[in-house]
Amino acid sequence: MTGPQRIDLNFQDVPGVIAAHVLDTGDGLAVVDVGPGSTLPALEAGLSDLGASLSDVRHVLLTHIHLDHAGATGTILDRVPKARAYVHERGAAHLSRPERLLASARQIYGDQMERLWGEMRPIDPDRLKVLEGGEALRIGQAEVRPLYTPGHAVHHLAYHVGDDLFVGDVGGVRLDPRQTPRAPTPPPDINLPAWRESIAALRDVDARTLYLAHFGSHPQEAAHWDRLLEMLEQDADRVRAGLDTGEPLEGLTERFTAELLDELREEAPELPERYEFACPPWMSVQGLVRYWQRAAARGTEPRSQG
Repeated sequence: MTGPQRIDLNFQDVPGVIAAHVLDTGDGLAVVDVGPGSTLPALEAGLSDLGASLSDVRHVLLTHIHLDHAGATGTILDRVPKARAYVHERGAAHLSRPERLLASARQIYGDQMERLWGEMRPIDPDRLKVLEGGEALRIGQAEVRPLYTPGHAVHHLAYHVGDDLFVGDVGGVRLDPRQTPRAPTPPPDINLPAWRESIAALRDVDARTLYLAHFGSHPQEAAHWDRLLEMLEQDADRVRAGLDTGEPLEGLTERFTAELLDELREEAPELPERYEFACPPWMSVQGLVRYWQRAAARGTEPRSQG
């Protein structure tokens, strides 16, 4: 195994939506974002294709604790006693006691929770390596630098390993090289100033390749970050404009979705359907509405800089 290997988790039997990335550290395998419990069989099959198995995993590097990135972690650690998980300090408690996280998700997904996400087991705190961001980690032969990168989630990390930069969701959703990267903005933690600062930090990291959970690898270049920032500001402005005019949430969501999908269709005809599956636009609207409403309640109402 040379360099990071991508495993397509085939979420709900749809390829190219959620990826896990595997590294050989010399001290077992590290997996960046293992995906939800529902895709654990696909992760195992992908490891088998690489000539490995789940028992070879020693390190689970989590960019954040959302179900599509971290849901399978507890099950993996139960099955692999020598493995441990790495997580930001603001997300660690939710992995040990996931009840609140699951209750919040259940409000959104209802009786679809099990089908979509599968089981999320609690993790013994002693099995967690709790990170602040900025540490220098030695994992086997790999030098790993976790970077605190909030904006999408208050507990978000990116991982810099040599020429490779694993950016979770703060690096956007980009399902195809032709697609402009878009910012996934679900509730509850969207923070536009923090996201801008994370983009500014990540664009300066000395790496050659970006690895996105949604989806795959792309060059580390200014164009990726410039376009992601442009789309973040555009989406935030679209939602803000609707709120300013008193547009009902249903109408705002329909307009936002139609405009986004039209833009994606111009880039590649097959993108809208996949994108809706990977990053439902209605969730992005909800996150931005919450952000602007909280900003208004604080009396700050920071406007985007697009």
